[in-house]
Amino acid sequence: MDGRELPRREREKLAQRGEMMATALDLFSKKGYRNVSMQEIAEKAEFAVGTLYKFFRNKEDLYKALLGEQADAFDEALRIAIEGPGLEIDKLRNYVKAKGLVFRSNVSVIRLYLAETQGASLDIKAGLDTEIRERYGIFLNKLASVFESGMKRKRFRKIADPFSLAVALDSITSAFLLLWLEEPERHPYPEDPDAILNILFKGLVDQ
Repeated sequence: MDGRELPRREREKLAQRGEMMATALDLFSKKGYRNVSMQEIAEKAEFAVGTLYKFFRNKEDLYKALLGEQADAFDEALRIAIEGPGLEIDKLRNYVKAKGLVFRSNVSVIRLYLAETQGASLDIKAGLDTEIRERYGIFLNKLASVFESGMKRKRFRKIADPFSLAVALDSITSAFLLLWLEEPERHPYPEDPDAILNILFKGLVDQ
């Protein structure tokens, strides 16, 4: 059932929740997670604080919801990229493009996560990191299956096991994105995915 088929009251609730989360993200990004209260979020969003608590048990719950939705967006975009039609090399190109797009389209959440995971409370990290690690492991196995398929069809040489190649490619793309995040003009994320893929596919040493 999509949003247009929901009853009006349910649509209104979804809209309220979205407004609250957008306001929280804005405040967290500007002031830091620990420096923002539920009262401040409610006031900025122009809702009663009791209404905010109807949607989220506490500030940690709201924070996890923000990052959870970001993780959902990443999972969906990357899943579509590597599970679509085409040769394995095309799927890897789609992955590099999709990861760059979804990362750069959600900079506020990315910066928030990077900042807060260095000093967030143990309660947040205990629940959140476990979920993110599980998501990451599942995705790496999906990415590894692309390499495995290419090897079985003799399109890729078996220079390493598929899972190691998945980890390597994911790490390379993340490194490029973190460089872009810090200095976008100096380190633009490559528009041509082969600029990243060739790091794996074309070695440094001539044979």
